[in-house]
Amino acid sequence: MIDSKYFLKGFKSIKGVGSPAIALGASFVAIGALLKNLGFSIQESIFSTFLTYALPGSLVMAESMLIGASLINIFIAVWLVNARLYPMTVALMPLLMHENQPRWKYYLSCHFIAVSSWLIMKDNYENIKKESRIDFWIGIGTATWSVAIFSTVIGYVASDFLNKDILVGLAIINPIYFICMIISAMKTLQISLSVVFGTILGPAFYFLTPEWCILFGGFIAGTIAFLIGEKGGN
Repeated sequence: MIDSKYFLKGFKSIKGVGSPAIALGASFVAIGALLKNLGFSIQESIFSTFLTYALPGSLVMAESMLIGASLINIFIAVWLVNARLYPMTVALMPLLMHENQPRWKYYLSCHFIAVSSWLIMKDNYENIKKESRIDFWIGIGTATWSVAIFSTVIGYVASDFLNKDILVGLAIINPIYFICMIISAMKTLQISLSVVFGTILGPAFYFLTPEWCILFGGFIAGTIAFLIGEKGGN
């Protein structure tokens, strides 16, 4: 069973002015309003966040449905978009694994992988004994997931009062927050170089291939930063 003590501790960890859950909620308010404007019912909007629990995944799902894509194509598209979470999963799971915990907890907790919940866990895991980290993580994930669903409902209901400029502003709060978090984490050569090179190469590749500029820029920037860091012994 899930340890309620650590689950509640994780659930409460999203509180605070600096919590990424605030930026997450703002973005999903925009998603809720967008889904309503695209013709989705409130049940479909809630179900979208319930299942995908990711801003890009929700957008891809909505756009794919509008153009009449098949379910298998929608699944593949959302899966490819959310594949960006794989490196975070690889970095996080060794911190959570413990021989005394059943595997079903790890399978369940995979749904909660998101930048917001990942940041909260990375900031707090050292204060939690390893055996209880998975329960703490499930608490964090449940809390941020609930924020996303609740914010989607708010956005859907309030869509008539939100103009285009407000929606754009709400949608970019999350990326801006993550940029600030990345900058604050620039404590090693690799991270610093990857941020600097990514900032340069992303816009540069836009002029060559707008559709692939982020992927190419990020991949090349990260590779260069990694190689330089390895060569320098950092």
